[in-house]
Amino acid sequence: MTKEHKIKPPPACTLVIFGATGDLTRRLLMPALRNMHRDGLLPSDFALLGVASRDIGDDGFRDHLRKGMQEFKGGTGGSDIDWFLERSCYVSGKFEEDGTYRAVADRLGKNRNALFYFATPPAEFSIVTEHLGKAKLLEETDDHWRRLIIEKPFGHDLPSAIALNKDILKVAREEQVFRIDHYLGKETVQNIMVFRFANGFVEPLWSRDHIDHVQITVAETVGVEQRGKSYDATGALRDMVPNHLFQLLSLIAMEPPGYLVGDALRNEKSKVLDAVHNFGRKDSHNNVVRGQYGAGTVNDKPVVAYCQSPDVPADSTTETFVAMKLGIDNWRWAGVPFYLRTGKALMRRRTEITIQFKQAPLTLFRDTPVDRLPTNDLTLHIQPEEGVTLRFGVKEPGPAVQIDGVDMKFGYEDAFQRVPSTGYETLLYDSMMGDGSLFQRADSIEAGWRVMQPVLDAWKNEGHRELPIYPAGSAGPKEADELMTRDGRRWRSLTTSRKGIG
Repeated sequence: MTKEHKIKPPPACTLVIFGATGDLTRRLLMPALRNMHRDGLLPSDFALLGVASRDIGDDGFRDHLRKGMQEFKGGTGGSDIDWFLERSCYVSGKFEEDGTYRAVADRLGKNRNALFYFATPPAEFSIVTEHLGKAKLLEETDDHWRRLIIEKPFGHDLPSAIALNKDILKVAREEQVFRIDHYLGKETVQNIMVFRFANGFVEPLWSRDHIDHVQITVAETVGVEQRGKSYDATGALRDMVPNHLFQLLSLIAMEPPGYLVGDALRNEKSKVLDAVHNFGRKDSHNNVVRGQYGAGTVNDKPVVAYCQSPDVPADSTTETFVAMKLGIDNWRWAGVPFYLRTGKALMRRRTEITIQFKQAPLTLFRDTPVDRLPTNDLTLHIQPEEGVTLRFGVKEPGPAVQIDGVDMKFGYEDAFQRVPSTGYETLLYDSMMGDGSLFQRADSIEAGWRVMQPVLDAWKNEGHRELPIYPAGSAGPKEADELMTRDGRRWRSLTTSRKGIG
């Protein structure tokens, strides 16, 4: 049974989407906005202003929105489509032209709260920010606010991230900038904080005294599909590690903040990245594995090799898989290895965090036919299923003492009545309310890149190096397994099916 909580809607505002005719708006932002409208999380005086280069006018933009909302219903019917269309208008123009921003200013007026969303290629981030500042569209008064939401990737290495932060903070205050990572809008990601800090039995065990190691997995079944050109310039590490995986790492490893909002939370997350053990040349070679998918089968469908994908060079050495081992140099985590992996065209779509606890002594069971007790591990499932699994040992039925492992499971769908969401709803709401807790600050962005920069430099110095090839539909290259087996550990299987109770 759930309790109903009355959530205050945001103040009247206009959402200005740069790149409004693109895929992000159609597939994710509009479904999220419709879900917010359904749940009473939008102000009645809400407006949507699209900005893009296509010369389609207000009517053309509304028609574009209507078709997208009919295709991606976002968990609702069609009765709310007119609500959005009545509140939508459009500015056609190039992002590098001053006239575009004069037209935006005319549409907004002087005393209107505005949220500027950058649904554009990363190369446009600095351009749009500069022109917003030049047009004085980021100036605030006591009567209205102006804010930026910037998508990932935020830079492609440490120098570019520093430069981008510098460009943005020339014209906007840090409090106005919301660097978005949609993973942090997922219920189970936010539940990490609740699980850790609202349950008295958890935090006393959350340290090197009781935890053997931590695994963080973000596995995708999709390949690069039609994104070959952009993905080949990025790769798995840049695409996923400094943002998604490091955000999960920070939530798992951070110290308890004074409160779960604002800078108190973000300060503790930044401290985690500052404490990650520096990668040297040796660590970059021994503790980081990269791979590229070859031809194979995913979900019974054939997948061509990455190098045969559209717009990908036949001799590309861009990684589609990366796994790494890292350590956190502080009192809580000293000596506890963290293993991270992410890849495309794998056998299962799965995002999860597994905390494996240290094994109990075998002394009591020396006459029992076991050479190792079942692992005690806690797994936080983020997608596609959402929930928590605790694994522990039990006695099998019968006169002899035989030990087996079972799972105690909690699933969000089983415990709560769930409605579809995209992960953007909470983040859009928080940005309209001015709560930056779930967004990254400049120092956190740079800290993530600072950890990974030595690895990028080592790869660059290696030059053209042949990568391990793993078949599409597998769990990744064997070298990733060796990263753990040399430590006497192994990855949690992507196809794990265990005995469960509860």
